[in-house]
Amino acid sequence: MPSSSPPPDCPRARRIGVLGGTFDPVHVGHLVVAVWAREELQLDRVLLVVANDPWQKRGRACMAPAEDRYAMVRAALEGLVGIEASRLEIDRGGPSYTVDTLRALAAEEPSAERFLIVGADLVPQLPSWHEAEALASLATVVVATRPGAEPQGAPLPGLRIRELAVPRLEVSSSALRARLAKGASVDVLVPAGALRVIRSRGLYQRSPGDW
Repeated sequence: MPSSSPPPDCPRARRIGVLGGTFDPVHVGHLVVAVWAREELQLDRVLLVVANDPWQKRGRACMAPAEDRYAMVRAALEGLVGIEASRLEIDRGGPSYTVDTLRALAAEEPSAERFLIVGADLVPQLPSWHEAEALASLATVVVATRPGAEPQGAPLPGLRIRELAVPRLEVSSSALRARLAKGASVDVLVPAGALRVIRSRGLYQRSPGDW
């Protein structure tokens, strides 16, 4: 009697990380989170999604245009495998809602697992996000925390939370804009590719007091 061959292994679903932001400018802290998430969660892709119109930050002066911010992110990621700049929200236009981005990714690749990567400081704000109740069905929320930090509770019913301990650097985009405005060095803090874009396009040249 012929022996039956074992069934072929089922390929695992692709895993996509989504790290959204204004990236104004992108800095080394963003890249550290993306790299850690890719390795620790075994992600096939990590998308740095550049916000077109970040509705929760309206009214803040001197934001670089979306196309400039996308160019900075794209240049910053040169040579990083598995991490990509995404212009999905720019091409969609209008206010940038994370739920719309996740829906677009789900429609593009329904079988993929999606992981929304956020900083621990954003977790309490999740209920205020546009259509926040839909997040639970669209992605696992990955909370980037400091090693040894207290676990974060889910702020929304049914939300899947996963903790990711990441080395945190005390660097902020607002502080970098101020340094750039007064001509101070941001070497290492801003990736070299992004810094080339900033200099070639004359970004962040206003007085530090305007930031």
